Amino acid sequence: MKTAYTLLITQEFVVFNLAHGPHIYLWKELHVGNMSDGDEQQSLSQSIKGRLQEGVQNSVFKDKGLLDPDTVIDEDRIVGRDQQLDDIITYLRPALQGNRPPNMLLYGPSGTGKSLIINAVCQQVQELANAQGDRFGVIRVNCQTIKSHDRAVYRLVESAAIGVGVDPGVPESGVSTDQKLNRFYEILSENFDSVIIILDEVDLLVGRQRDPNDEPAYSKLLYQLSRASQLGRIEGDVSVAALTNDPRFMENLDGRAESSFNPQDIVFPDYDANQLQAILGRRRDAYRDDVLEDGIIPLSSAYAAQDHGDARKAIDLFRKAGEIADRQGEDRVREEHVRGAQKEAERDRTLTQMQGLSTQKKLSLYATAIVPVYSQRNLNAVPSTVAYRVYQYITDILDTDEKSRDSYLRYMSEAETYNFVTSDKRGRGYGSGVHKEYTFVDDPEVVAETLQSDIRLEEIENDEDLIRSVVNAQIDDFFDGK
Repeated sequence: MKTAYTLLITQEFVVFNLAHGPHIYLWKELHVGNMSDGDEQQSLSQSIKGRLQEGVQNSVFKDKGLLDPDTVIDEDRIVGRDQQLDDIITYLRPALQGNRPPNMLLYGPSGTGKSLIINAVCQQVQELANAQGDRFGVIRVNCQTIKSHDRAVYRLVESAAIGVGVDPGVPESGVSTDQKLNRFYEILSENFDSVIIILDEVDLLVGRQRDPNDEPAYSKLLYQLSRASQLGRIEGDVSVAALTNDPRFMENLDGRAESSFNPQDIVFPDYDANQLQAILGRRRDAYRDDVLEDGIIPLSSAYAAQDHGDARKAIDLFRKAGEIADRQGEDRVREEHVRGAQKEAERDRTLTQMQGLSTQKKLSLYATAIVPVYSQRNLNAVPSTVAYRVYQYITDILDTDEKSRDSYLRYMSEAETYNFVTSDKRGRGYGSGVHKEYTFVDDPEVVAETLQSDIRLEEIENDEDLIRSVVNAQIDDFFDGK
């Protein structure tokens, strides 16, 4: 039997030298003396439980679920959407009077409350309808990852079946779309007097269009759903609420679908900074009392307001700041945690945008990003001349191909289409020509750090001081040289 010998005992913990290295256990969880393998495993289990419980007890959060953007919240937490709320209540009220609500089209940028409002109202309608003995149902499907009309129909079947606790009755593949659609209508007829189908991000359901003139999948689906009651396919009333970011969504519908769907339009504009502050203020009870510094909500709101007034991003920042505080073992959420959360969000966005970029494009972008990061001067924009010379130096360090200046400029033009940078042309005075200057949309340090995590660019870390000196030499030569 293997044993574990005590190396150190204090009033708070015990350190044991185990076969696979030293391990620390809380004193209160252990008995002094030699431990068998079974005792070691039990003590390790107790230690894990203790650490998990301690993490819960010491967390800055009280009700973290309130900071899930998809949580259906109470109406007193809804901010800045009074008109939209009134409209949706008006349109859904007929469901409580035994009549069919109209179809609806909710459109506006991401994070402006479309899903929040429609889900909150539908939940209240469902509760009121059930209380008076009416069978009102809500079927929700997010179309973001659905690739075809057939898959969308199956997701409707699946969602309806789960909602009423029955078997879908059809497989995901191996049967026709019509069979799936018939099963969907069957579930609705057997379980509901009235139902609303919410299709979130419906504009992303384009399907496999072999020809630009092909009808998008969402057009066919909207036609089928909005005609189901009229054609006697469903015993009951069916309404559709389509949610989209595209204000020109209706222009892409087939003429029959447009006529049949014929929705009531509800517009959702961007939130402003004050509304974002109010939204976060009404969710601050997600945190324990007195853990938020005063500037947390204004700073989170300001960052989100810069990003088109997206409430979802404001809530994400507000939550991530607390998660960073928890990871660091802090008992207060401070402004530096919000800045860290913003940096993480930028890094995630940058990583997503960089997928598929070639090594040369990454090198060009990295060389441009480190110019303002390493510069001893305060640079508002990066001269392309300086960035290209830095690019040449980096390709030499990495012993990789060096592309021409024209290729570099072409790569940076592509970076502009990805919204990494914006560019402008500047003259340097009479007879000195014109050059391009690049300004980063996100923090260039975040861009540089993200790119440096690339397996090839990690080799650059050992030459950081040298690269810094090269950057500043090129900057000095550009601005002071003749």
